[in-house]
Amino acid sequence: MQFAERLNHVETSAIRELFKLLGKPGIISFAGGFPDAALFDVAGMQAASQAALSEEPGAALQYGATEGYQPLREQLAGFMQAKGARDVAAEQLIVTTGSQQALDLLGKTMISPGDKVIVEGPTFLATIQCFRLYGAEVISAPVDSQGVQVDVLEQLIVEHRPKLVYLIPTFGNPSGATLSLARRKRVLELAAKHQVLVVEDDPYGDLYFDAAPPPSLLALSKDVPGSREWLAHCGSLSKVLSPGLRIGWLIANPELLAKAVMCKQFSDAHTSTFAQATAAQYLKAGHMPAALAKVRKVYAARAQAMMDALRSELGDAVEFTAPMGGLFLWLRLTGKGGKLADAAVLAKQAIEQGVAFVPGAPFFSQNPDAATLRLSFATADEAKIREGVQRLKKALES
Repeated sequence: MQFAERLNHVETSAIRELFKLLGKPGIISFAGGFPDAALFDVAGMQAASQAALSEEPGAALQYGATEGYQPLREQLAGFMQAKGARDVAAEQLIVTTGSQQALDLLGKTMISPGDKVIVEGPTFLATIQCFRLYGAEVISAPVDSQGVQVDVLEQLIVEHRPKLVYLIPTFGNPSGATLSLARRKRVLELAAKHQVLVVEDDPYGDLYFDAAPPPSLLALSKDVPGSREWLAHCGSLSKVLSPGLRIGWLIANPELLAKAVMCKQFSDAHTSTFAQATAAQYLKAGHMPAALAKVRKVYAARAQAMMDALRSELGDAVEFTAPMGGLFLWLRLTGKGGKLADAAVLAKQAIEQGVAFVPGAPFFSQNPDAATLRLSFATADEAKIREGVQRLKKALES
């Protein structure tokens, strides 16, 4: 059987492949980027789904508009306005089947074979795969504790003239980094100056631990003339409410949004109307602030427990920057004391010790750093986190 030539440029997700190894009894997993199912607001979701079926059963169960269920579009616009993007209207966003579909639609509408795109190094693995599937040459811009290095980013934009720049400015996956306010403004200035589309992916921005992060690029764009038309914003309810809803959204200029709607028609006609109606009712009922307050507190405690355990158990064998929110810790093995500095080798030894994580190399589109790894603290309680780090220490010393 002869498959499409574009499949030659992608491979199966290293993370999904790793999950096949997690069937071992008693394993502690720091691998997945999942929210903790125990924290889902089941009662709130039950009430929302019942309201969707009782108030507008026909609309909730029928085919819907490709752009999205209008009550949900209005609720999402209000959700964004409350976070500082005050000029967002319902007509400026479309509902997608998770933010992953928003990224796929951007790939379909923007990328031709041979085009160049710039992403962070490291970045979300599925984005690299998605853009390569459409034939892009994916170029990496370095990241530090304050997010993408904007001076290097500008050099890369001038050199490569990319179709788009993809960033996760807030609590990045996998880096955990948060782009500083000054750098956010610079990114918007670069978008307007060089007329290059900047894609802001923001699935984690509501999961801050203490102080809220800087405003999103979308919220700041009103202060940088000419930047809004060169900005696309992807949002999601997956990490803050429920991945099973598969509710995301895309905000972009009208021309790009129209092309994305056309491509979505070819893909799935529309996102599940029942899921959309349920999400709309949940947001309308005002459940989100309390749900967010709960998960922020839990994730903050788990992140602190993991950092304390790493410092206590692994010491100078690893280095990391404390995240201000999100689901991840990004580590680098230092090799000090003669300890292992290859995360892929460590991952195999860790599985044997009963703990799993994701090696960092697949998160780089270029020049992978084999010493890096990603740990998620979201789904293990504090006791399991401490035990898991102890197992990681044993793996490092084995």
